Amino acid sequence: MSIKPPFTDLDISTADGGFYHGNSVPIALISKGIMVALVLWALVFPGYANSTLSSWNSAILASFNSFYVIITGLFFFFLAIIAIIPSTGRRVMGTPGEKPEFSNFSWFSMMFGAGLGVGLMVFATAEPLGLWGSNPVVLAGDVPANSEEALQSAYRYTFLHYGFHAWAIYVVTGLSLAYYAYTRDMPLTIRAALTPLFGSAMNGFLGHVVDVLGVVATILGVSVTIGFGVSQFIDGVYAITGMEWMMNMEGDAPAPGKVGLVAGLVVIMAMSILSAVSGVGRGVKYLSNLNLVLSLVLLLVFIIFGSFTFALSTYGSAFIDYILNFVQLSFGAYGPQSADAFAAALPEAAKPLAGDLMAGATNAWGSFDGFKSGLEGAAAELPDDVLAAAYEAGNQGRQFGWQSGWSTFYWAWWIAFSPFVGLFLARISKGRSVREFIIGCVIAPSLVCFAWMTILGGTAIDLELTGGAEGTIIGASNTAKLFVTLGEMISGGFLSAITIMCVVLIMTFLVTSADSGILVMNTIMSGGEQETGVKHRIVWGVILTLVIGTLLLAAGDNNPMDALRNAMIIGALPFTMVMGLMMIALTKALYRDGKRDKFAAEGQPAE
Repeated sequence: MSIKPPFTDLDISTADGGFYHGNSVPIALISKGIMVALVLWALVFPGYANSTLSSWNSAILASFNSFYVIITGLFFFFLAIIAIIPSTGRRVMGTPGEKPEFSNFSWFSMMFGAGLGVGLMVFATAEPLGLWGSNPVVLAGDVPANSEEALQSAYRYTFLHYGFHAWAIYVVTGLSLAYYAYTRDMPLTIRAALTPLFGSAMNGFLGHVVDVLGVVATILGVSVTIGFGVSQFIDGVYAITGMEWMMNMEGDAPAPGKVGLVAGLVVIMAMSILSAVSGVGRGVKYLSNLNLVLSLVLLLVFIIFGSFTFALSTYGSAFIDYILNFVQLSFGAYGPQSADAFAAALPEAAKPLAGDLMAGATNAWGSFDGFKSGLEGAAAELPDDVLAAAYEAGNQGRQFGWQSGWSTFYWAWWIAFSPFVGLFLARISKGRSVREFIIGCVIAPSLVCFAWMTILGGTAIDLELTGGAEGTIIGASNTAKLFVTLGEMISGGFLSAITIMCVVLIMTFLVTSADSGILVMNTIMSGGEQETGVKHRIVWGVILTLVIGTLLLAAGDNNPMDALRNAMIIGALPFTMVMGLMMIALTKALYRDGKRDKFAAEGQPAE
């Protein structure tokens, strides 16, 4: 039985001259049209745009929460299987005997900086602290929030969000692109990953749609990352200078204001465009190496002055707990709770008041005490045991609200980020084996992320547990928690020096993420060319700046990130479906390539 050779004749038409010389005009115009429309909508009708995005986001989460959760679990197990199988794991992405382009240090530096650099700076303290106060185990009433008993479940979900699943999302995209580019000599672009399923159809409009979905997801994923990073950058500048004009001083704790966010965004993006113009071999590589060195210095500060013993014990116990619960974490999905289901679960005394009880009982961000204190009239007069039963009846609603607002947000964020990180990982991984790529890009960075979360976040939690912080870290905004934790650990000139170093690190992480995103978008525009025109890097840098700026301005004063988050979750959904097809396509490609190798070894023709 013969096997036909794979389809490799991917022909992406690019302009021969003019402004779009070397670029695919349909991809460029459709992508820019969508982004310009979003910018104008958010600029002209900010309130309407924000409320509409919020409404669409809620509808998508109600319908697709389980889809996001389950497919993310499948991504990891798919990669684990092809890494374990000898015939697929040992395949080299390149010609036989080809050496990797970058050293292991530079490879890991660029991977780490592009994949999770900004996220770690913001959430290494904020994530464990936030989950310490709110996670599914706490919501179920099994352990009290912000207690020693809640520590295990807090890190279970911290590791979930920043561990194997997060990096598996990146690697599904990255491995698909790298495999076809380096073993079949195809363009390094999104549509190439679906050629085993659709063949020559990828040369036409369907291929344009796939690439446009990749560009849109990349812009929105990078936008959320830069939005969080700029917010922390402004928090750091405020901690150094005390300039209140950058901040919103009206809340319980100072938070970056819109003027400060826009000013910081302009500074960061100007530097990013300059770096992107210099190309991956210079700007991104050198900044990534600097990022890794400064990150190690920051980690060393927490090891010496923080709660390192506490962190070590937490790392070990949390990792074991994470592995023991891995399957449930991978596939345990919740759907929304209907009013009828809630009413049916109530005790008889509470059934007539189901409408008054449901909102508080299913609120994932509240507590039992908050539920009781928020009741009025007859509902407030119910006995405590009936109210406790009513609160328990709303557990499914709380679990769904928490999962869709936290875990699914992360999965959508990583998926939206995956065209960028995946293509970037593919760009720097020529000459690596499939197994080396998976282990190097899933397991290794996850273990480093766990160390960050336990050393930085564990120090913050320990300071709160022992009473030293007295609630100041918990009360700070997410992007300020790192600086508040540092202020509780060290003082004086050393604190100032480390704070300045953190601001520089945040800035370089932001620049690395943004300029890598700009380079990736231009790679897709040019049909997979790795060297793209300077003017197009500048144009996409400006578009990215406008998208982030207008969506920050469109959001309400309470949380400027809301519109960005909502747009990102909406934009990630179509690309999630593309990634599902990527898994099927790669499975087919690996299987059939294995068959071709077998025929070649036996001296039989492939066709």
